[in-house]
Amino acid sequence: MATIDCQRPPKLYRYSGRCWLERSLTLGEFRLRPAADDIKHSHSHASQHILPFGPPAARGATPASYLTLSLAKAWDDMLFDEFSGADSCLVIHNAEEFGERIHRAAQRALPNWAGIDAAISYGVPNPLGAAFSKVKQYANQKEWLFAWRPMQATMSLNPVVIEIGNIEGIAELRAKAA
Repeated sequence: MATIDCQRPPKLYRYSGRCWLERSLTLGEFRLRPAADDIKHSHSHASQHILPFGPPAARGATPASYLTLSLAKAWDDMLFDEFSGADSCLVIHNAEEFGERIHRAAQRALPNWAGIDAAISYGVPNPLGAAFSKVKQYANQKEWLFAWRPMQATMSLNPVVIEIGNIEGIAELRAKAA
């Protein structure tokens, strides 16, 4: 069985438009959104997964039945071009505190949901399932994913905005280099 990289890196990076990242920095506002419908899980087997994040087919769910927040584990100027409209980067200097605050806020907003965060696996199945597995071509994104799954079946999911409070003490904004 493959190992799960769940040791948070020292820093996390969020590439996006400055207007959104300023709200993240000052209000601690983050949007949890449904996982992309194109998550690949055809190479996964039910016995390789940790529930409740295992293969959606085993639970009658789809990959989009997760709410996620994706960040990068590394600074990379090329990631500004990977994400549409990214002109700034939120650099989180204390990923551990950030992660704990994110999970507490998500628990308040999403009671009866299970949450976990870990590194994305590229080109190989992740034991956590489809939400944590991507094709190898995206490996340059070096993603760290926060994901939440309802404990009971949900017909449809909508994005949820959570607030963790001001994070200026553990984070900063950096502009894209000219």
